[in-house]
Amino acid sequence: MTELLWDGKYKDGKKQGPVRIALPFQTIETVNEGTEARLRSLELFASGRETGWRNRLIWGDKKYVLPSLLPEFAGKVNLIYIDPPFDTGADFSFTATIPQHSNSDEDETTSFTKEPSILEQKAYRDTWGRGLDSYLQWFYETVVLLRELLAEDGSIYVHTDWHVNAAARLVLEEVFGRDWLDTEIIWKRKDAQSFVDTYGMLHDTIYFVRKGKDFTFNKQYVPLSQDTADTWYTNEEAVKTDTTNSKGQLIPAGTVRRYNKADITAPGLRLGTEAHYQWKGQWPPPGRHWAYRKEIMQKLESAGRVVYSKSGRAYEKRYLDESAGVPAQSIWTDVSFVRGMSKHKADSEWLDYPTQKPEALLQRIIQASSNEGDLVLDCFVGSGTTAAVAEKLNRRWIACDLSRFAIHTTRKRLLGIPGVKPFVVQNLGKYERQAWQVAEFPANGENKLEEQRQREAAYRKFILELYHAAPITGRTWLHGIKGGRMVHVGAVDAPVTLADVKAIARETWKAVASGKDAPAEAGVDILGWDFAFELNETAKQVAAESHVRVAFKKIPREVLDKRAVEQGDVQFFELGALSVDMKQKGREVTLKLTDFTIPTDDIPEEARKAVKHWSQLVDYWAVDWDYRNDTFHNQWQSYRTRKDPKIELEAKHTYPEAGRYTVVVKVIDILGNDTTKTVEVEVR
Repeated sequence: MTELLWDGKYKDGKKQGPVRIALPFQTIETVNEGTEARLRSLELFASGRETGWRNRLIWGDKKYVLPSLLPEFAGKVNLIYIDPPFDTGADFSFTATIPQHSNSDEDETTSFTKEPSILEQKAYRDTWGRGLDSYLQWFYETVVLLRELLAEDGSIYVHTDWHVNAAARLVLEEVFGRDWLDTEIIWKRKDAQSFVDTYGMLHDTIYFVRKGKDFTFNKQYVPLSQDTADTWYTNEEAVKTDTTNSKGQLIPAGTVRRYNKADITAPGLRLGTEAHYQWKGQWPPPGRHWAYRKEIMQKLESAGRVVYSKSGRAYEKRYLDESAGVPAQSIWTDVSFVRGMSKHKADSEWLDYPTQKPEALLQRIIQASSNEGDLVLDCFVGSGTTAAVAEKLNRRWIACDLSRFAIHTTRKRLLGIPGVKPFVVQNLGKYERQAWQVAEFPANGENKLEEQRQREAAYRKFILELYHAAPITGRTWLHGIKGGRMVHVGAVDAPVTLADVKAIARETWKAVASGKDAPAEAGVDILGWDFAFELNETAKQVAAESHVRVAFKKIPREVLDKRAVEQGDVQFFELGALSVDMKQKGREVTLKLTDFTIPTDDIPEEARKAVKHWSQLVDYWAVDWDYRNDTFHNQWQSYRTRKDPKIELEAKHTYPEAGRYTVVVKVIDILGNDTTKTVEVEVR
């Protein structure tokens, strides 16, 4: 058997497979779910019963996301579409926009390129670090897991181009079997190129692969070209009275309808069956049979749908206005990409996302290879085209991406669909970090507790090194010192809470002028993966009362791989700060954003000059009017789009009942990072 080999495919004679660590998903946001549905879900969850289906938008590396989907979805996904990176020059950068300030008369909108994060750079290196060898191993591991997720009658579409399509085909044939690579689709995605020195490369390749013999396929049609219509539909007749065609369209009296005379027979004799009979004195031509049973022929005759040649041969009358077109073949030239200036029209679907594919492309694929209610998966969702089209076509969907900005772009795109069904935003959160801590920091203690202590100590030492802080000992809450300030390193599996901050502040104050490892000032940097809601402002107030200056800094997800951080410094950015005013009139509550600050280190200096008002940094904000310590439920939102770049700064809500409510406000900035604030409301 011929086999494609690459460096890294085998180790010690054994084929290397994908990571198979299944981690639990954490739901960090529920979008568009009503109050009654929320209460019902809480009741079902509390009783240990299924809470009902929610479409899923998952932020994370498919290396961990796909094996984590297997326990629940192995053999249950009906259709997979992937558009993996296939350009060795591709990266995870994206265009961020600073919108025009609302008080400005001039268009001062400024865009800049946000460079990929270290985690995204790592994913790129994992894919292309050793050239085609590492890409093929990465692609092979991905396809193995995707095949396991597919239902027995499921199929997958893999979108590639000339860079890797030949090698990708061989990997697909190895994993699925050569017999199940159904079709190589050629999609013309560009217009002719006059500036090239050789043949213009105008197309992508999409491989349509089945899992097995049985598969879903709904024939799709391409509109007839004008030349075809003029050639085939050469007969005409005038409509005498208003009529309705088979598509339900009104054909007014006087309309001249074009039709063709279609063969009403099919190949094969079928002697002795209902398809072989004499019609109007005529038998079917030699070697053929009638395409319809006799009673159907009689109905067509009564409806005026059968016409005859001079020799008396029967034909079926088919009208041009009823034509579905011709079945789609393996070359697709009718699906247009989003072109030039049309990208900037108000009704354009273009989102300024470099790898964005047109909705018409995904519409054909999803309609062809799935039915309503089926489950569609895309683990490289990018701008969200697959999820958006699946939603519009009433399919269930799971969409994943490593890029935080891709998740945010997809969320906004989905919210723009009228009547979008509730969906959840998930990640692997603390479970991924726990698995990382065990894998990266081996321990050899006398018992599990001792091993956990060793891992935590090694983990804190690692984070302190990344932060360029010196480790200290003998303290409970303080782990290092940097620039005369103390440093606390938060745990991988728990958020920093207000109680933590109080204890850290007390120990910092005691540490001042205490001798060795004493800080030069009563200041502390608190590094954490997650922070309790509104901690930034409340905790700073508590710390100020203790006369301790506190800075909260996020441990970036990029540190989850040591090899990634070796490429350069990891940046620990301070948390954003959000101010919200609340006004209350009876049971009506009005919230107004009044200030928002974020670290601007990732924004180029020239772009920073365009920021005249804090509101320009807000891309999206949402409100959970009745937070219940479960998951943030997005019950109201305002966000910027290319079509409507303005954003509301006030939100109103009327409570149906008296009571005490916790309101959580979530703001997402122009770089895709979120900041939250909590407000307590007493409704009488």
